Parts: sequence; structure tokens; C-alpha cells
Amino acid sequence: MRQIARRGFVAGAAGVVAGVVAGTAGAGEAVAAPQTVPKARTGGSSGQAASSHSVARRELRGMWVATVANIDWPSAPGLRAAEQQAELIAYLDEAVDRRLNAVILQVRPTADALWPSPYEPWAQYLTGVQGQDPGWDPLGTAVREAHRRGLELHAWFNPYRVANHTDPSRLIPTHPARLHPDWVLPYGGKLYYNPGLPEVRRFVQDAMLDAVRRYDIDAVHWDDYFYPYPVAGQVFDDDATYAKYGAGFPDKAAWRRDNTDKLVRETAERIKKIKKNVQFGISPFGVWRNAATDPLGSDTKAGVQTYDDLYADTRGWVKKGWIDYICPQIYWNIGFAAADYAKLLPWWDEVVRGTGVDLFVGEALYKAGDPAQPAAWQDPAELSRHLAFAAAYDQVRGHVYFSGKDVVTDRIGTMARVVADHYRHRVRPPR
Repeated sequence: MRQIARRGFVAGAAGVVAGVVAGTAGAGEAVAAPQTVPKARTGGSSGQAASSHSVARRELRGMWVATVANIDWPSAPGLRAAEQQAELIAYLDEAVDRRLNAVILQVRPTADALWPSPYEPWAQYLTGVQGQDPGWDPLGTAVREAHRRGLELHAWFNPYRVANHTDPSRLIPTHPARLHPDWVLPYGGKLYYNPGLPEVRRFVQDAMLDAVRRYDIDAVHWDDYFYPYPVAGQVFDDDATYAKYGAGFPDKAAWRRDNTDKLVRETAERIKKIKKNVQFGISPFGVWRNAATDPLGSDTKAGVQTYDDLYADTRGWVKKGWIDYICPQIYWNIGFAAADYAKLLPWWDEVVRGTGVDLFVGEALYKAGDPAQPAAWQDPAELSRHLAFAAAYDQVRGHVYFSGKDVVTDRIGTMARVVADHYRHRVRPPR
């Protein structure tokens, strides 16, 4: 199966957001009474139909707002501070209008920051110039305004990506990657921090945790990038690092997975030491391993497996209780042969059972109405069917939609259908 990354860049800027965001490409309310939903099973085999009884249930209803390459926000670099703020507020208002309760805002897209960080430069996606002060505090504003509207604000960080090019000279002279060139490796047309270096793991934790200390965020959120996705014909050249630190591991793959494990475990511990109430959630690619690779894996034939290709043992993190929630990107339609939504969701339901880790499902709203996608995605009811299917699984505690501009533009009315069918009232997140 051809791997289609959720975070793939989208050409052009976002569409009009609540009458505020100017589009250049095709595209404070109190929490009300809880939604009444079918009572999900509490035992028995996966897939058992929901009973006819109804209960009020908390659930996460979120949307990702991506800042890298100005995918969602700001709609373009170099807008005036007031315009940036207005666009951000419009996204928060849109979340309220759609009866969502969480916004996952990307605040560290490429080893930079959307707050005044002492560790890393201001993101270029704000002013168009890396390191240039935008004249306001986006993260601080987002937290304050989200909470005013009854929304959670999850701060979304990318741990290792440094730049979407391979030229260090394009980074500002004070960038940590310029000051520590030995930390950086080029791969697949991008620059990455080397996950095998202990000093790198410590630094990226320090940089991210600065936001935890300074702001009342509700969660630290990571996406699917750990070691980079495989690029045919290219090698992630960490041989020297492996020679230095890999003693005692059976192979480089095991050593790489241990590096990622260390980052996850150490970050989880440090978050709770700073603020016990801040959650730690990860949104990985939807397939841990195929069953043909590992009998514990899912009944899929995915071309990418996080355990083997990204060196991320996502199932293990859940089983060890290192994270508070997992939000797998189950970005395929019901019936998709290589990775069927109706097979992956039950698999994840069983993975989290008994662990205390919440399961939220990442939904590919961006595919709805895209003519390049399979026929199922041309049906406005596809995602509504996902939620109806998920209601029979009691470990599923919510859904998150990629991405913000697709929530707004709603190309074929898919999001409107989800709201009409499943989000009749606002509800609180599952705290």
C-alpha cells in the first residue's frame, strides 16, 4: 500500500474561516448538557452491537490546526498580528459552532516555537522570517481564548524535524541546529535532529516542556513523526551514533526503538513532575504492525508499520501506561482492503483495554470529497458511519479531525453530517 502521511503538505492557504480567514486555495459558549449516545458494550467480543439503552457520555471531539507550511494557520506568513489573531480566534469559534471541545494546535512544527521560547526561534510561519518576533504570543492567546470558550487546548509538538529542506545555512545563525551541527542529519529532503544522541533527546524535551511550565495547556500532543518515514534509495546515516551508543542491542532497529522509547518515557515522567494534570497524548500512523509480521498485529497489509519503519512501539507505550491517550490515525475508509477502518478500530480497542489509556480516533476529514481518493470518500456519510461503528466499542472515547481548514470548508458536507448525526449537544472531554 502506498503510504499517505496525514501531515502531507497541502498546496495553498486555508479557505475562509468564519468570515475572517482570506482563502487562496479551494478552500464563548458554556458547555451544554451531555450528548445521549447508545450505551457501548462493557464486555464480550469486539464488534458486539451497542445496546438500546442510552447513557450520557463524555468524549473528545477535536480538530488539528496545523501551522507547518501554513497548512491551516496562519493562512499565509507575514500577516499583521491582528490578522493572525483574528484567524486563530475564528478557528476556535468554528470549533464551538461544530460542537467540538478540543483544538490541537501545532506550536513547534520545525524545531521552532509559536511562543517566546528561550530554546528555539520564532517559527517562520508567523512573520515569514525565522526568529522574528510576531508582536504577540500565539500559544498564550490560544490557551486563554480556548478556555474562555470551553475548549481544551492541546499543544502539538514535533520532536525531531528541524527543517523542510537540507540547507543549514537557511536557519538563523543562533538556531540550535547551527550551533550544534553534529546533532543534525539530512534525509529525504529534510533536516532532522538525531534521535540517537542523548543530548538531543534532552534538548528537545527541554524545549517542549518550557511550554508546559509557562502555559495552562491541557495536553502535550505528538504526531506520527519519530524516526522519519522511509524514503526509497536513501539512508538515515546514524551509523556513527549506533557505534557509540548501540552496545548491547541485537541490531540497529532495536537500538532505534529504545531511543524512541526513552524519549516517550522520559517526557511522560517530566510532564507529570511539572504539572500532574497535563495529559500526554500521541497520534501515530494507524498501523503498529501487520498480522503477517507479528501475530499481535492488525489484520492489515499496510506498507508502513510504525514498529518497523518509524521505530515507534506505539502498542508498547499503551501497554506500559506511559501515555494518557493514543489517537491513531485510522485514515482509511470502511472496507479499504489494505487497512480497513472496521478492522483497525477494534484492534486498537483491544490494545487499550485495561490499560487506563484513552483511545481517540484520528479521522481523515481531508479526504472527504477529494477526487483523488477512493469512491467511499465521495460519500458525505463516510465519516458519520465511522462514528456509528465506533459507538459499539466502549474503549473509544472520541474522535479528532484533520484538519482545521477542512472542518471549515467542509467540501461535501461531511463534517456537517457528523455534527447532525452525532454532535447534537456539546459535551465535556473525558477527564
